[in-house]
Amino acid sequence: MKTDIHPDYRPVVFQDLSEGATFVIRSTVKTNETITLEDGVEYPLVKVEISSASHPFFTGQMKIVDTAGRVERFERRYGTRRKA
Repeated sequence: MKTDIHPDYRPVVFQDLSEGATFVIRSTVKTNETITLEDGVEYPLVKVEISSASHPFFTGQMKIVDTAGRVERFERRYGTRRKA
């Protein structure tokens, strides 16, 4: 194999912004932010808006994440949504 062509594959913390949950996963994503967890180790930090901790499919709860008026635009086109 060629040397110095593969990205750095290391543990990275993904933090769900809406729930505050953190996941340590190995990844090659590049980030400038870092976080120190309870284990005392400093990890690169990636902030995500939706993860398995906050996604309605995984939690079983209806949750609307309004990003730049998407919900209002949908309701104008198709009418208001029904409550479950």
